[in-house]
Amino acid sequence: MDIAGLAGIGLAFVGILVAAIMEGTSPMALLAPSALILVFGGTIGACLASGVLKDTIGALQAAIKTLTAKVSESSAVVDDIVKLAERARREGLLALEDAAKAIENPFLQRGLQMAIDGTDPEELREILEGEIAAKKKTEKVYAGWFTNAGAYGPTIGIIGTVIGLIHTLASLSEPEKLGEMIAAAFTATLWGVLTANVMWFPLGKRIARVSELEAGQMELVVEGILAIQAGSNPRIVAQKLKSLLPDSGGAEKKAA
Repeated sequence: MDIAGLAGIGLAFVGILVAAIMEGTSPMALLAPSALILVFGGTIGACLASGVLKDTIGALQAAIKTLTAKVSESSAVVDDIVKLAERARREGLLALEDAAKAIENPFLQRGLQMAIDGTDPEELREILEGEIAAKKKTEKVYAGWFTNAGAYGPTIGIIGTVIGLIHTLASLSEPEKLGEMIAAAFTATLWGVLTANVMWFPLGKRIARVSELEAGQMELVVEGILAIQAGSNPRIVAQKLKSLLPDSGGAEKKAA
């Protein structure tokens, strides 16, 4: 499991909490139930209203998946494809039928099985690239859900602060409580800004990044399967796929 997502969000919360304590703020003063209910309930409700129910359900599932995802190295995918190419070169494409059943990567398994079944190369490319495009489109919606949450959160927090200040102004007859009430009112704004920048935006970015990595590996698989189907030399297959791997700077190289 890649721990960057959970570790990053946890580190951000810890840093904010430690800073608050160093400034003399009680941690319990930040945990205002009304502010938490308003910010989380209002933000999720706004996102729910912005789309359809399956968008919200899918986005929450995507968040869990992306936080616990194990992103395999693209080089490992290339190695697996090259091994399949070597066997196909020696024994023929049909010899890979048993090997296909043992492949853990479901996309590679489906694509290889279609190749073994004799699917036309152009049709095979169209099917597999269509699946990649559908994945990108779907996960773009999920990432956008969290981006929207990051936009709504601070505004919902301001609404909570306004509500708190209205209550404060209605209690001017009790000046000894005004300081505490004003502080409580601004807690909603704090949580709105905090959740946007520590939770919602990072989750959206992470979903987009994991999706990008997975789609990149799927594109490698497409090229590898078509090369195997064409009977290409394994060394050429390896060289071609490695040329598509991310460079040292992390940017994806596109096929010529």
